[in-house]
Amino acid sequence: MFRRGLMVMPLAAPDINYLKTLIAEKSGNVISSNQDYLLESRLAPVAKTVGIENVEGLVAELKKRPSGALHDRVAEAMTINETSFFRDMAPFDALKTAILPELIQKRASTKTLNLWSGASSSGQESYSLAMLIRENFNELAAWNVRIQATDLSDEMVKRTQEGVYSQFEVNRGLPASLLVKHFERKGTQWQARQELRRMVDARRMNLASAWPVLAQFDVVFLRNVLIYFDQPTKERILTRIHKVLRPDGYLFLGGGETLITLNVPFVREPVGKTVCFRPVPV
Repeated sequence: MFRRGLMVMPLAAPDINYLKTLIAEKSGNVISSNQDYLLESRLAPVAKTVGIENVEGLVAELKKRPSGALHDRVAEAMTINETSFFRDMAPFDALKTAILPELIQKRASTKTLNLWSGASSSGQESYSLAMLIRENFNELAAWNVRIQATDLSDEMVKRTQEGVYSQFEVNRGLPASLLVKHFERKGTQWQARQELRRMVDARRMNLASAWPVLAQFDVVFLRNVLIYFDQPTKERILTRIHKVLRPDGYLFLGGGETLITLNVPFVREPVGKTVCFRPVPV
């Protein structure tokens, strides 16, 4: 491995194993052997920010204490924060045409809707949900509608709270008509308008560790997340989701994700051009 003309020795196997164990314990993220190269590329910047020359030195520093902020930063650095506005339109279309109209009828007495975007990264999914509601369901303006956004990374939570995105980010999936209606210029970037930001409650949460007290949700988006966990962790997370999802609620996973091999209390249900998962009694 070369960097700027100098040869950098690859991480020793014990250091690789140590990091993979730490990351799995902190976040549930299982790093496969063909992803070992990511340890160097993702963690070298973390080492530099704390004044350590390389990842080998970072490992030495981590081993000095069993846990701490540096351990959390290492785990966060290995998460993949890939998202975009209205990513995969099929679930949003299902919400618009079938699910939200149904839930509006069912929740008419309480006038309350709770949605959760889990592992929400920098918040594009949460704001996409907020825009879908504001654009298509005027009757919900008088309701208590709450979109909970959670992520492992403090940095991603802060970005979601601020709702500020680059031109490149808003170009990914956000129609120009919605951009000018729901965002305002902030220098070279765009910020979600205050009325949109008020709908989104962003908090830090580690899906793989103990959960805080959560509301009962009507809809949960947990898309393209479970693929990073081993089977026991997947089953534990989904069992917890079952407890916070209303009996008539909806769970959305990523397009390539399935529950076929998992022992969890959900059944698959087609909705429009997509599928969701419905809780079953336990």
